Amino acid sequence: MKNPVSNLVRHVRRSVFHVAAAGGVVLVLAACISPYRIEIQQGNYVSQDAIAQVKSGMSKEQVRAILGTPLLNDIFHANRWDYVFTRSAANSTRVETRRATLLFKEDMLMTINADLMPAESAKIVPASAARP
Repeated sequence: MKNPVSNLVRHVRRSVFHVAAAGGVVLVLAACISPYRIEIQQGNYVSQDAIAQVKSGMSKEQVRAILGTPLLNDIFHANRWDYVFTRSAANSTRVETRRATLLFKEDMLMTINADLMPAESAKIVPASAARP
C-alpha cells in the first residue's frame, strides 16, 4: 500500500508544474500580441488653403476667423501666435509635426512663417475611418 502523503505530494507537484506551464504559455502568447494604439492628433490643423487666405495687414480678428484660435498665445509675446499640429500614427513611432508662426505689430499681421501644410483635400483622417 502506498503512502497517502507521498500521493498528495506527487499530486501537488504535478499541479504546480501544470500551472507553471500554463503561465509560461500565457506569457509567450502575450509577448507575441501587441496592443492596438490609436492615432493621436493634437493642436490646430491648418491647411495650406487656409494659410493662403491669410495676408499681411489683416487684423487679429480676421486671422482668427480664418485659422481659428492659436494653440499658443504667449502672454510675454502677445504679438506672436503659434499654430502647432502633431499627429502620431496608429501602431507607429512616427510623429508628424506642422507649425505656423504669425507675428503682429499693433494688431496687424506682419509676418507668416509656416511649414508646408497639407491641402484641404488631404485633411488627416484616421486610418481606421478611411477603410471601407
